[in-house]
Amino acid sequence: MATSGKVIRCRAAVAWAAGKPLSVEEVEVAPPKAQEVRVKIVASGICRTDDHVLGGYFPNIEFPVIPGHEGAGIVESVGEGVTSVKPGDKVIPLCLPQCGECCFCLNPDSNYCIKSHFSESQNLMPDKTSRFTCKGKQIHHFLWTSTFAEYTVMPEYAVAKIDAAAPLDKVCLLGCGFPTGYGAAINTAKVKPGSTCAVFGLGGVGLSVVMGCKAAGASRIIAIDINKDKFAKAKELGATNCVNPKDFTKPIHEVLMEMTGLGVDYSFEAIGHKDTLTAALASCKVSTGVCVMVGELASGSVVSFDPMLLLCGRTWRGSVLGGWKTRDSIPKLVSSYLEKKLNPDLLITHTLPIAEVNKGFELLRAGKSIRSVLLF
Repeated sequence: MATSGKVIRCRAAVAWAAGKPLSVEEVEVAPPKAQEVRVKIVASGICRTDDHVLGGYFPNIEFPVIPGHEGAGIVESVGEGVTSVKPGDKVIPLCLPQCGECCFCLNPDSNYCIKSHFSESQNLMPDKTSRFTCKGKQIHHFLWTSTFAEYTVMPEYAVAKIDAAAPLDKVCLLGCGFPTGYGAAINTAKVKPGSTCAVFGLGGVGLSVVMGCKAAGASRIIAIDINKDKFAKAKELGATNCVNPKDFTKPIHEVLMEMTGLGVDYSFEAIGHKDTLTAALASCKVSTGVCVMVGELASGSVVSFDPMLLLCGRTWRGSVLGGWKTRDSIPKLVSSYLEKKLNPDLLITHTLPIAEVNKGFELLRAGKSIRSVLLF
């Protein structure tokens, strides 16, 4: 391409400081170095994690920063040594990398990677420099994806090539929200046919858990949220019951125990609150129940719980990006989408130009959207 090897000037939504709205600016994006890929982002979903970044929930995130991690785009150019993608390929940036070499990548039972942000800061590229500048200042990366930029640079192991027929304004959701929820049910919990499930939180991830439970053959799926406006969508996607904790004086886990007799087989917390996390644990069956933590709590959170909840055999599990090995699995999920086996389109409630990025966050905070997709 004509831009290969050159600095690209383009639009990006920059967070200059925590607690401030995003500012759409002209930024400079440097060419990719060795083992890096520069991608033209076509579409990006707005995920609650991006909102947590803006709110300063994660002290390890450095400002100014370009957020966004649920995107899809087209490779513009590649650095020296890149072999898995080439200019013109459609790709999804991976907020959970797959280096293919660490002990976790080599373990078939793990989708973790030592290059992930849990182990290594991703505020800068692996060589500890940034590819973004704006108004003469260095701008930090976010999860090596920064999909709120029209062009972004990431390591090769944080990019997955996808089918050329994929509509990027739809499959961007396969970069985070949909596989995180769907996989929590399919891969992490391994929901069995005929089982009973409870899903706490009906945002994009929680509703994807509902879809995963339905696909796995659960006979009863109880959807829980304090926003009753989410219930119609939950039922459309497979929920059999919808419960608003505000309608009861007793704790929600007691409500679920009464509804089910002995509790649910599988419970999922897709919010990121410590109170709902312990409620989800207490809601599943005393000996065989499985509780999956999907939502991400603020850094430094401490959860206190009664250890008797675990003594008799309950399982409490975490799930990162739904248990999918990203470079291997995200392209397969895209293929399943094209074969109409999956339909994350049902989660998209708003489509906005990047200039209206702050409106997208206002809709999210007001509980009026499931997923807003930003287009460049």
